[in-house]
Amino acid sequence: IFFNESKYIKKMLKKFGLEDSKPTKTPMSTEIKLTKDDDADFVDSSKYRGMIGSLLYLTASRPDIMFSVFLCARFQESPKTTYLEAIKRIFRYIRGTIHLGLWYSKGTEIETIVYADSDHAGYYVDRKSTNDVCTFMGSCLTSWFAKKQAAPTISTTKAEYVSTGKACQQALWMKQALIDYDIRLDDVLIM
Repeated sequence: IFFNESKYIKKMLKKFGLEDSKPTKTPMSTEIKLTKDDDADFVDSSKYRGMIGSLLYLTASRPDIMFSVFLCARFQESPKTTYLEAIKRIFRYIRGTIHLGLWYSKGTEIETIVYADSDHAGYYVDRKSTNDVCTFMGSCLTSWFAKKQAAPTISTTKAEYVSTGKACQQALWMKQALIDYDIRLDDVLIM
């Protein structure tokens, strides 16, 4: 099974007037930090929220944009031109990668691996870290999320521990959910 949202992406690009935009190779620039930008002009918040909402829907089949969309969604209350440019870059990225999606092959092994990561104090406004967790069954990505941690951490190690804790919660949930299908996992590898 291959999940691909190319029709939806084309519709979104047309809706927001970005169908002729120049594609990029990455969803975010490594040189730009999204912070509270007091100098930039405000943009139409309903358009910004509409773009975020459209991209959030797309993250169900495109985990490669999840973190970028998650970061931009933090600025919905008072969007400014710098945040809108970051959103447009995500749209330009998906325009160039419209063919990507999720592939689930027949006969995939049930071995489950959960990956966790965090960015220590990555959110420049309140210095909170972000947890990223991805769960694979065999070679298939089955669940993923990014979530800002509840409180700031004092070190990279502490941020990674918090993220690993979220990965353990996800692994336990996955293990329990599979029991409903009479699938029993002995071990879940967390990395």
